[in-house]
Amino acid sequence: MKKTILSLEQALTLPYTTQRFAQLGWRVIRIESPPNPKTGRGGDPNRYIGEDTGADDRHAYYVAPNIGKEAITLNLKKQEGQDLLKKLIKDLNVDLFLCNTLPKRYKQLGIDYETLKESNPDLIWCGISALGPDYPGFAGYDPALQAFTGYMFLTGDPDRDPMLCGLPIIDLKAGDEAFAQVLLALLEQQENAINGKQPGGKEIFISMVQCAASWLITALPQLEFVEDKSDLFTRSGNEHRSFIPCNCYPTKDGYVYLAIGNDFQWDKLTKIKGFEHCEKSDRITNQGRLEDKNTIYADIRTGLENYTTDEFMKICSENNLAASPVNSVQDVAELDFIKKNMLRTQLPSGKEVSLFPVPSDTDFLNENNNMMKCAPGLGEHNDVIMKEIGFGVDDIQKLKDDDII
Repeated sequence: MKKTILSLEQALTLPYTTQRFAQLGWRVIRIESPPNPKTGRGGDPNRYIGEDTGADDRHAYYVAPNIGKEAITLNLKKQEGQDLLKKLIKDLNVDLFLCNTLPKRYKQLGIDYETLKESNPDLIWCGISALGPDYPGFAGYDPALQAFTGYMFLTGDPDRDPMLCGLPIIDLKAGDEAFAQVLLALLEQQENAINGKQPGGKEIFISMVQCAASWLITALPQLEFVEDKSDLFTRSGNEHRSFIPCNCYPTKDGYVYLAIGNDFQWDKLTKIKGFEHCEKSDRITNQGRLEDKNTIYADIRTGLENYTTDEFMKICSENNLAASPVNSVQDVAELDFIKKNMLRTQLPSGKEVSLFPVPSDTDFLNENNNMMKCAPGLGEHNDVIMKEIGFGVDDIQKLKDDDII
């Protein structure tokens, strides 16, 4: 069930969505604005962010979310560009159109669902934006939305400024939600066809804020269960809000995160050599440990003073205690089960690189040994795709001369 996708995309959240489709072996064609005649640069600003990879329009930050795709440029500010988009949808038998444009620009650019379904009544259309079409001018950038949706309020040490998560977590959450909703729409089409009905198109709106707030499942409900909300959800640093003593601690040569989830595990910890001093009668229950948590954290730090990270991890493994070293990104890249699932590509410079592991295997990736073609240059496939829909060499040149592609 391979599909063809046209995606008016930039930044991260939508390129991440369509990257997941590319991992299935589906055809993904990026649409971007043509280059600026003065600078020669254009399209997705992320193309020019990060380290040089051997091509000016394919810097490091852009590469990973865009491997396995094709790319065309299209000037949607002109009616000719909008007409060409409709022709592309029809002649390429496009199944899915996605965008992460401000909703107020949908009709201006001719990319709204009602307009595009004229080219394919069964088109699945999906738009990602900060707050959906009800707030058409609200721009969505991950750091600002982490602040807006309470993530920063919950993250960091209680006596210091709020902090961002180390990853663009809302971009990625919204991208996964778009991926899931499109698959559900395709399943619905399949069911319609089985029942003798027309597959039918679908319009999907993804609100990044709604996606982010849906992950507050351990926070928002608490508002219903407490009388005094003034002290609710102060920042808790690395400790767990409910289970004590889940926290991060230094070892002789690094850090470990130790997660004690119940009273039985706490008892096991107090029996380990060097931690006997942690055992006290009023710490037997989680509630008792909660009331004495800061002293407990100090006692555990004392216990770890004579352990290296590896030594303590071995003891935790022997006692079935949940603990982990605080790995660097480099450490993670060296893990065997991460290494073997890495997606790879060849950069414009000719260098082969490993990028990131797939969330789950696909037949397409298995057949290609997890190797995908490099992220495309700006408008790299203009000529090929325009020929595919019937344009000759002179026609294509006229499109370029007229600033349509």
